[in-house]
Amino acid sequence: MVWHNPIRIAYDWVLAWADRPGGPWALAAISFAESSFFPVPPDILLIPLCLSAPTRALAYASLCTASSVLGGMFGYVIGLFFFETIGQQIIDFYSLTRFFETVGGWYAEYTAAAVIIAGFTPIPYKVFTILAGFVQVNFPLFVVASIIGRGGRFFLVAALLRSFGEPMKNVIDRYFNWLTLALAVLFAAGFIVLNFLSH
Repeated sequence: MVWHNPIRIAYDWVLAWADRPGGPWALAAISFAESSFFPVPPDILLIPLCLSAPTRALAYASLCTASSVLGGMFGYVIGLFFFETIGQQIIDFYSLTRFFETVGGWYAEYTAAAVIIAGFTPIPYKVFTILAGFVQVNFPLFVVASIIGRGGRFFLVAALLRSFGEPMKNVIDRYFNWLTLALAVLFAAGFIVLNFLSH
């Protein structure tokens, strides 16, 4: 089954950085941007980088985590100081205004759980970083939860690639569209989990 979509185009563009000397720098930049506005997750560059140098997989995961958390801090700043001019446009772009408003009522109470789940799952992490700043949640708690959620996700990816290697990348390339659909299902499931936590 073959069809083209904007996500696939962005995926191919990001993946091309894996074979370039600046790959790690691109990983850092994408990890940072994805936490505040960029749509493509850094995993798709983290994967080929880990495959190309398995012994450096944990180093790449560390770089990815640090950059993503810094990007999350940037998202926090957007929500805190620039929501009306920048944050709202990002939320509208992803058509998540209703979700943003729903979560805003209880997010402060469930900060750690919400950020960890958003950081580890396909739920748009950028929404939570911007929202965290907008409702002015405890910043140190936000940072710690981000490290746990983002680090858990990226180090899991790195560990799996060290164990299973190239076959995993082949599966991703061959079944990308189906995996995109699966991620959408996980995305919806994540919202259900968050709604459950809000009660």
